Amino acid sequence: MKIWFDLSNSPHINLFSGMIHDLGRLHEIIVTARPLANTIGLLELHRIKHTVVGKHYGAGRLAKAYGYPVRVCQLWRFLKDKNIDVAISQSSFHSPVVARLLGVRSIYMNDNEYALGNIPAFLAASTILVPEFLSMEHLRRQYARPSKVVRYPGVKEGIYLHRLKSALSRSTNSNGRKVRGSAYVRPEPWTAQYYRGRTKFLDDLLLGLKDELNVTLLPRDKEQLKHYSQPRLQGLRVVAGALDIAEIAPDCDLFIGAGGTMTREMAVLGIPTISVYQDELLDVDRYLLKIGAFVHRPDLTAAAALHYLDQSARRPANRELLEKGRQAYELIKSTILSA
Repeated sequence: MKIWFDLSNSPHINLFSGMIHDLGRLHEIIVTARPLANTIGLLELHRIKHTVVGKHYGAGRLAKAYGYPVRVCQLWRFLKDKNIDVAISQSSFHSPVVARLLGVRSIYMNDNEYALGNIPAFLAASTILVPEFLSMEHLRRQYARPSKVVRYPGVKEGIYLHRLKSALSRSTNSNGRKVRGSAYVRPEPWTAQYYRGRTKFLDDLLLGLKDELNVTLLPRDKEQLKHYSQPRLQGLRVVAGALDIAEIAPDCDLFIGAGGTMTREMAVLGIPTISVYQDELLDVDRYLLKIGAFVHRPDLTAAAALHYLDQSARRPANRELLEKGRQAYELIKSTILSA
């Protein structure tokens, strides 16, 4: 069997890397990618053979509208002679449409009910995989046919975190600074179509934390790297390349996330986590809030963050969500391999 994965954003690498290696033992795998955020760096870090097809066209809706059919055509040209049997992707709005043009089965995964690209993807996909908490009302609004929808247990982050045993153990590494701990911060998605919240709002928070904690900033792209490397923010560790979650989690005492996936990853692993997301929360995030996996403080101050850290302790990883992730992994794999 020939299986095509389209990995169009950095969270998709962790999600699919284990499955790509597992399925690659018996099947031929074709991986395409788009150079957005840390996608290419993470593919190289995980040693996944891939072909870059297309590019990201920026934050503007007109640019996105132009770039969408362009990449669909580029992917079709690349794949038309590859004789693939099935396509699978997470939030790649291009993949199901290309698969439909090729006349092959497609599996489309998504956990963001506000992404407009879901509409063509839902219409074109053969099977739609969503987390168990995602509202059917939201799916219907984006023209997802109920007969196509399969719900997997838990959250998508559990699908791969259940395999990362190294991320469940604390690191004994220290840089020698006498501070209260290590904080990792992930900025908001400046260029995402679905994001309508504030941007560049973290500076004051970072200024208040950098002398109290070892603060590592995880930028999404070169523009964010440039912004957070400015002299007035000196004292932060700003990561220029890709860091794997297995490197981050053991060293992290506090995670502050202005996005989604990394915030959920740390919350599932039991790390004290604060979401500062500035837009409406997803159904899956509301579920994690309900069970106390993280807190949502969109107007977070440095003093409040430090107080939360002082009052919090790292908990064991959420075993229920990890077990659900293992079950979801098997469900996805069997869906790929089904006739």
